[in-house]
Amino acid sequence: MASLTGSRLSINRVGLWLFFLSESFLFLSLLVTRFFLEGVKRPVEVNQPLGFAISILLLLSSLTAYRGEMLIAAGDEKGFRRNISFSLCFGSLFLIGVGIEWSEAFRYFPPSTSFGTIFFTLTGFHAFHVLIGLLALLTLVMPGQKGRFTPGNYWGAEGIIKFWHFVDVVWMFIFPALYLVN
Repeated sequence: MASLTGSRLSINRVGLWLFFLSESFLFLSLLVTRFFLEGVKRPVEVNQPLGFAISILLLLSSLTAYRGEMLIAAGDEKGFRRNISFSLCFGSLFLIGVGIEWSEAFRYFPPSTSFGTIFFTLTGFHAFHVLIGLLALLTLVMPGQKGRFTPGNYWGAEGIIKFWHFVDVVWMFIFPALYLVN
């Protein structure tokens, strides 16, 4: 039975990494398009301080998700839930920040401009992934999930948290491409 469980876990992990690979190609094609359309030009109206602030929020959400994963691996369900709740808060604040950025961006570089097109496409696809990640993280702290994860059996949490890290890593490429390159 143990080898069957280990085999299933290996298949799950490989499947998740293949999913990440396919998503990476999507985001890579969007990043390449950004440089193809605009080169290294960036409108001066891009709100760099806000972009930096929301990047910090996303990194903090990844840190607390990691801590949650380590705590559930050690059997600390209360610490796990607390850290995942922090991740949910930081991720939600990130989305609010993106919404603020979008309201400003519509005035300065609307979707009808080439930078606006790529800005809204990249940040929109990423925000969609963040939203999916938040919904997935929410399932980890729902009351009905109490006691579901144990130190030897927490693949569901591990998979969701790895997806959350993936979303954060993708942003670490989007942020400089949209906010810093000039």
